[in-house]
Parts: sequence; C-alpha cells; structure tokens
Amino acid sequence: MSAPPLVESTRLARLPSEATRASGLWALLVILAAMAVLPFFASVYTLTLMVPFFALAIALLGFNLLFGYTGLLSFGHAMFLGIGAYTAAVMTSKLGVQSFELILLVSILVSVIIAIPVGFLCVRYTRIFFGMLTLAFGMLFHSVLYKFYGLTGGDQGMRVLRPLLFGMEFAGGKTAFLTGPFYYYALGLLGSLGLVMWRIVRSPFGLHLQAIRENAQKAAYLGVQVTRMRLAAFVISGIYGAIGGAILAISIGLADPEIVYWTQSGNMVFMAVLGGSGAFIGPVVGSLAFVLLQDTVMSVTQYWRFVMGAVLILLVVFFPGGLSGIAGSLLNRFKRGS
Repeated sequence: MSAPPLVESTRLARLPSEATRASGLWALLVILAAMAVLPFFASVYTLTLMVPFFALAIALLGFNLLFGYTGLLSFGHAMFLGIGAYTAAVMTSKLGVQSFELILLVSILVSVIIAIPVGFLCVRYTRIFFGMLTLAFGMLFHSVLYKFYGLTGGDQGMRVLRPLLFGMEFAGGKTAFLTGPFYYYALGLLGSLGLVMWRIVRSPFGLHLQAIRENAQKAAYLGVQVTRMRLAAFVISGIYGAIGGAILAISIGLADPEIVYWTQSGNMVFMAVLGGSGAFIGPVVGSLAFVLLQDTVMSVTQYWRFVMGAVLILLVVFFPGGLSGIAGSLLNRFKRGS
C-alpha cells in the first residue's frame, strides 16, 4: 500500500519531527526497563498495582490509535475490556481451559467478530455522533452482562481462575503468581504490543489514519479509503482492548459488568488526556499516572473523584499535551539551553 501525496505532505508539514517520534519509542523502552527491575526493590503492594497498569496501557495503546491518530473519540471502548475479561472467565470457569495463550487468541477472535459489525456502523459517523454510538453499544453490552444472570453471573460477575503460562503451572499463592511470573508475562506483552503499535503508526496505514484525522475530505479526494481505514483502526483498537481486559481480569480474579460501564470508558479517556493523546507514549504514561494517582488519592480521601476531576480540568486548561507534552517541552528547553 503506497502513501498518496497528501499523506507525505501531511507528514512533513503537520506531524512531529523524526526526533520527537523516536523519543516516544525510547520513552517506552525506558519505562519497560524500569518495570523489569522494579520487582528487585519495590514492595509487593506496588507490584500488584503494576499488573493493572500493564493491562490498561495495552488497552490504551489501541484506544489511542483510534482517538489520537484517527481522531475518533469512543465513549464505549471499555466494551472490549469486558470482552477480554469475560472470555477469560468463561474459558477458565466454564470450559476448564487454563492456557493463557489460548485465552488471548480466543479474546482476539471474539473482539474481531464484535468489532467488525459495531465498527462498520460507528465509523460512518464522526465527532459526537461516533462517541454516542460507541457509548450506546457499550451500555447495550453492559445490559446484556447485567441481565443474563444465568449466562454471565449478573451483578455478581464470574470468577477468573489462575491460568497456565506457556503450559506451566506455578507454585505459590495468587500474590506470588501476580508479582512473579504473570508480572513479567504481562510486561512482555506490553513491550511486544507496544513495538507492534510503533510499527503500525509509522507505516503507510498509520500515516493514512493521521491524514484522515487532519482532513478526511481531502484524504478521500486523493484516494484514501476513509471508511475502510477507520474500520481497520477500530478493529485493531478492539483487539488491544480485549488483550488488556484478559490481563486485567486475571489480576482481579473476577469479570463483572462494571468493567464495561460508561465510567470505565470515561477513565480510558481520562488516561489518554492525562498522558497526552497526541503522543505515542502518552497512553502508557497516562495509565501509569492514573493507577498511581488513583491509589494515592483513594488512600487519603473518599472524594477521590473530585480530585481526579480537578486534575483533569487543570490538564485540559493549562497542559493540553498531557504529561508527555510537559516532558517534551522540558526536554526541548533543556536542549536549547545546552
């Protein structure tokens, strides 16, 4: 697939420089390296917080392909977290399948089967109409999970049993499993999927998405198949969301309807804005900051949602580039000063 002239001109005129783009990959590698050595000196409690961070970071990488690179803001993307979580629950609790690799493959397959028809309907619209349609599908999925008690466990949810990793069963309790082998397994998935996403956003396909985000009409005029590209981005983001949901369900040990409720989709938007939706590393930074900030604020006050809302307001008003934007500005000032 070759990039049309519009894509090349957009790349030169409006996209970040190669140095800035490369800094996103370096930032990802630094975070992965820091997470790899963290178990040697961090507390067990801190490590248990990192597994949800890995899960959310993977889901946010996919969400950012749709939001940050394609310009489509989904308010129901937590639905794919639920698809991964309930797939893990059904396979481990109902079907007795313990292989986590098989759980991931089935989660990907189910997410693709659901994402294609949902995305086909949603990507024909943009802005608030796209957001409302995705919100409607997300809440419809939540209602199915909540009402079909015999199938999904209703508001009680479904248990998610400990899986086998590469066919191996590890000794020790749940905490030892989550902070040991599963910690590095999830970290490896984050690294692998992060590199895959890095290649996607730098490919001609990724450049088409960014051209669509900048001006869909001009992109279509010059031959970019806008609807097909948006649908592909929607399906890829759904796959990332399902993988993140499967990891999240293993760490919690439960799949319940709250994981697909609209507030969870709002949290995904919050994390994207917090980290910086316009940057490749933004979702990873945002999910890490969100997990740590939420845990800290909740330990201090029960009004943690008020504090999180105030943080979001300050970011949108004073730092629209998010935490990665702040770090990028400081880095540029340092370079100019030196």
